[in-house]
Amino acid sequence: EVQLVESGGGLVQPGGSLRLSCAASGFTFSTSAMSWVRQAPGKGLERVSSIDSGSGVTYYAGSVKGRFTISRDNAKNTLYLQLNSLKTEDTAMYYCAKGWFPGPSPVGQGTQVTVSS
Repeated sequence: EVQLVESGGGLVQPGGSLRLSCAASGFTFSTSAMSWVRQAPGKGLERVSSIDSGSGVTYYAGSVKGRFTISRDNAKNTLYLQLNSLKTEDTAMYYCAKGWFPGPSPVGQGTQVTVSS
């Protein structure tokens, strides 16, 4: 059974930073592409970033490119998302997901990121 446990969210002022983590289990993490998605209040799920399993190829949504950095530690079965220069519009529940194109239903409970002054 795929299990994904997100952590690291919180309340931060505009311009601040956070580092999200996702602990994965129940599948072969090292050979799986992984993604971060988010859902803002009243909006649909948005794919934020993805990282390939071996090549290190990454994808970023235009709205976060240059501010967010995705990375992974295959030895720890953990996915990360560094969020810098945060904006109020980054406020959302953040989920990690298995796959380059994640499905419509996040598996984990997510971690809340709130950007507010």
